[in-house]
Amino acid sequence: MEFAQPDREIFNQLVTMKMPYGKYKDVLLCDLPVSYLEWFQRKGFPQGKLGMLLATLYEIKSNGLTGLLTPLKGK
Repeated sequence: MEFAQPDREIFNQLVTMKMPYGKYKDVLLCDLPVSYLEWFQRKGFPQGKLGMLLATLYEIKSNGLTGLLTPLKGK
């Protein structure tokens, strides 16, 4: 069984892109609390790139995989 390799650019964006609006405006996506991501998961993620990134981050955080982002932070 083969597993797809994660897209490095998505991981890089999660640690460099800031939330553009809302309660957590200007917070790095990777630093958003899981409760905020859970809210989006219930209400619906935004359309486009931001929604894809938030949905990806939700999966990472809800499955205890935050350590995947740690080496990329601060680069």
